[in-house]
Amino acid sequence: MRPIRLPEPPGHPAGVPDIFSGGSYNVIRRAVIIGTGFPGSENQSIGLVRALGLSDKHVLYRVTRPRGGINEWLHWLPVSLHKKIDYVMRQLGVYSRLLLTARGEKLVRPPFENGVSAGLSSVLEADAKQIVTMARETYEKEGPLLVVAAGRDTISIASSIKHLASENVFVVQIQHPRVHLNRFDLVITPRHDYYPLTPQAQEKIPQFVQRWITPREPPDGHVVLTTGALHHIDSSALRSAASAWHDEFAPLPKPLVVVNIGGPSSRCRYGSDLAKQLTTCLLSVLASCGSIKISFSHRTPEKVSKIIIKELGNNPKVHIWDGQEPDPHMGHLAWADSFVITADSVSMISEACSTGKPVYVMGAERCTWKFADFHKSLREKGVVRPFTGSEDMSESWSYPPLNDTAEAASRVHEALAERGWRLRP
Repeated sequence: MRPIRLPEPPGHPAGVPDIFSGGSYNVIRRAVIIGTGFPGSENQSIGLVRALGLSDKHVLYRVTRPRGGINEWLHWLPVSLHKKIDYVMRQLGVYSRLLLTARGEKLVRPPFENGVSAGLSSVLEADAKQIVTMARETYEKEGPLLVVAAGRDTISIASSIKHLASENVFVVQIQHPRVHLNRFDLVITPRHDYYPLTPQAQEKIPQFVQRWITPREPPDGHVVLTTGALHHIDSSALRSAASAWHDEFAPLPKPLVVVNIGGPSSRCRYGSDLAKQLTTCLLSVLASCGSIKISFSHRTPEKVSKIIIKELGNNPKVHIWDGQEPDPHMGHLAWADSFVITADSVSMISEACSTGKPVYVMGAERCTWKFADFHKSLREKGVVRPFTGSEDMSESWSYPPLNDTAEAASRVHEALAERGWRLRP
């Protein structure tokens, strides 16, 4: 078997001294990340910024939504409208409580979440005008500002920053924004986001609905297509994790199989049936495993985790993470000999496929629409195989590791060069 060459952190193109290339006016030295608090999207932005060499020079902002109560049913609304509705509801709530108090009736406290009242969190809010002002006022001293955003709720903020300060910023939007792409300097998105344009998808869409399905046009020159999700996993990160987790993982019998269990989604539905299927398959391959490490996601339904724990929790070869810190995820990636991952999580699968180690996927046949297309593309590349329970886990196989983040970072360098800008050396 040929040795696996892991992705290296991308290097920086050699450049001439600032004094000969326009000084600080064309050198990007800092970045702003705009997220939503969801790890799946935020980690993509952090991974790209790290690959661009700005991990020590970035600030994280978040677009927050009202939470708790009826707000959980309003997440389909634009953020600005959602906040206005929440404000009106809060004012009505204050008036109602004052009225109850005046009548001498019992005051019912509003719902609480995580020790604070439900609604807007205390996280620093992403404000387009504030970021634009900062970019303009610091341009002469610090140079242009790189803005990296990911997630549906960040789209309006990122596009506003581009509109208001196009000469001072370079805006990268991760994941297809479902709006006009010229509102951003660069869009980085998986190929399967363009699945609706394929002949297979068009056959499934009624004619009268097609005009409402996005994207409507094929990618243009400033769209970077990836196979999976961006992340921060490369050879350097894996070496560091291998060292940090050595004492816990080195003594474990080999081969070590890491099982990552996510949660069902609208395009990848499953429940206790998949949990039972997974435990049956794991018991079938147990004889060829030295150790099995299992971890659940915050999205894993309790009925799924209970079945896994009941069937496998007492087996001496099986270790189930209890959810307490520290999170062993990086140790799993570094020390695993192979992976078994549920099909719902593009992020977890993308990270595992960047290691070059065997990746088995459970439940891909349950995925539909663009998620089915994602799994098909991985199988065609020879990057993943379905998990059937008939595998000999002591046998290894390899493939060229996915290198989406480094390749996307290279495209950012190219796009900046076309504009006459560059990242700090």
